[in-house]
Amino acid sequence: MSDHPTPSTTGTESGLTDEAFPPTWAGDDRPPIPRVAGEREALAAYLEYYRATVEMKCRGLTTAQARTRSVPPSTMSLHGVVRHLAGVERWWFQQNFERRDVPFLFFTADEPDLDFHPPPDADLAADLETWRAECAVSREIVAAHDLDDTARPLDWHEDIDLRWLVLRMIAEYAQHCGHIDLLREGVDGKTGA
Repeated sequence: MSDHPTPSTTGTESGLTDEAFPPTWAGDDRPPIPRVAGEREALAAYLEYYRATVEMKCRGLTTAQARTRSVPPSTMSLHGVVRHLAGVERWWFQQNFERRDVPFLFFTADEPDLDFHPPPDADLAADLETWRAECAVSREIVAAHDLDDTARPLDWHEDIDLRWLVLRMIAEYAQHCGHIDLLREGVDGKTGA
C-alpha cells in the first residue's frame, strides 16, 4: 500500500501522475496503515509498517551484501542496523519500560559498538531472528499496557508513558529505514518507498 493515491482513469484532482511519486518496492508485502483509526491502532500500525520495511529491505541479501558499508565514510551496514534495532527494542521495552533484568544484546562495556559493527562471525540470519524475537516481546509488552501507563527509564529523572515510547520507536525506525534505503541502493541498486 503506497502513501499516494491511486490515479483514476479520468485523472486526478491534483493533476499528478505516478511519475511524480517515488517508485514502490517490488514485492511490497507490508501491512497497510489504516487511514482512519483509533490512537492505539494507528501507533501500532505505523510501528509495524516500519518493522516490516526493515524485514522487506533485508530480504534476498547475502551475508556479504548485508555487511556492505556502502555510503563512505559511514561504517553503517544493513546487518549492523538490524542488530542495532534488536538492541533498541530490548532496551526501550524490556529494560526501560518494564525494568526487566535482561542483558544487553550486542553491547558490552568493553565493546560498545557490536551492534552497528557486527563481528566477523556474526550471522545475519540469526541476527534477523533475534530482532524478530525482540519485536515479538515488545508487542506483548505493548498489548499488556495502556498507553497512559508510565515507567521511569534507567538513568532518567522523569517518567515516560507508553504512548511516548511507541512514538519514540516509530521515530527510531523511521530514521533507520532512511539509512536502510541508502544502504540497500548502494548494495544492489534496488530502490522504492
